[in-house]
Amino acid sequence: MARRVVITGIGAVTPLGNTFVESWLALLEGKSGIREIEAGRHTGALKGFDPGAYLNPKEIRRLDPFIHYAIAAALMAAEDAGLKGADGVVIGSSRGGISGLEAGMTGKVSAYLMPSTTIGMAASRVAGRLGIRGYCLGISNSCSSGANAIGEAWRLIRDGHMDIMLSGGTEAPLCSLSFEGYGKTGALSGLGIMRPFDRKRDGFILSEGACVLVLEEMKSALKRGAVPYAELAGYGNTVSGHETRPDGESQMTAIKDALKEAGMSPADIGYVNAHATATPEGDRVEAETIEKLFGRKTPLSANKSMTGHMLGASGAFEAGVTAMSLKMGIIPPTINLTEPEFDLNIVLKPAKAKLHAALSTSFGFGGVNAALVVKAFGSDSVK
Repeated sequence: MARRVVITGIGAVTPLGNTFVESWLALLEGKSGIREIEAGRHTGALKGFDPGAYLNPKEIRRLDPFIHYAIAAALMAAEDAGLKGADGVVIGSSRGGISGLEAGMTGKVSAYLMPSTTIGMAASRVAGRLGIRGYCLGISNSCSSGANAIGEAWRLIRDGHMDIMLSGGTEAPLCSLSFEGYGKTGALSGLGIMRPFDRKRDGFILSEGACVLVLEEMKSALKRGAVPYAELAGYGNTVSGHETRPDGESQMTAIKDALKEAGMSPADIGYVNAHATATPEGDRVEAETIEKLFGRKTPLSANKSMTGHMLGASGAFEAGVTAMSLKMGIIPPTINLTEPEFDLNIVLKPAKAKLHAALSTSFGFGGVNAALVVKAFGSDSVK
């Protein structure tokens, strides 16, 4: 029999704050974490983050920033959950140590360059820091990496292989190579503002950050006195195979698979936390998918309107936000939406709502799609 999995800890560093709670409160206030770093270039950079609070000077020098962020988020998540260790770690990242690689190409190459920029090193160093000697996996699945990491950790617990896992996403892509590369694809906003689902949307703002969740088998979590944020009830993972073009049918299948795993129907979902990167085609396809599955009345919001796109870290952060929304009974707003293109129920102000279940989606290059169904803890009215 499949086991139930709850979220008992959340840690994050984002452009909105250096803790998950700071970031959550900023979302509710409709604050933007985007700023102009040079003429015509906007980004969602961390503000005031001190790696020295989590790492010693030698570690700071040797490890890429994406690992700094992962360790910080993981330690905060473990503290939030009241844990000193876990059975395993799964961390996702789209670009890994790209900023470190760029620095190595233009300066003196460090003996630590290759290990410190390896995508799986975030999971490895989190495991080492927490004394974990069991399961360890780094995932790179484009922008859905963080959501996929959470979904794969969920499966390990649900199927009885693990009891406690740390999982999430981390990203530190703010370097010239990333700006030029994403710029060439036409995915970045030329206006310096993210406008999900707006007629004037023209792409996303590149950001950095990390979010890590603690997932636990429900019975053992309650036995040790943990207080869950929510229950993670379903996960879907599909691919269309196209390098850059989103595919509505593939997205829909991922969502349906997640709902099936959760034993739910679209009617059970009271809130959709959308991927919503503010790209013209991406938002159009996603809006059509949402309308077909959930109609026009289901509330939805777009966290990236405030955080920018943290690539693989976004899906993990949005999963955490979805869990917090269920626990607190409030849906964060979407900002920068002045001319809606789609007839959907997009939340523009914080909205109180008694939610039983919600959906968080993440899509990425290669046509990869991840969907997570999150259920209010103790909400057994949804079967």
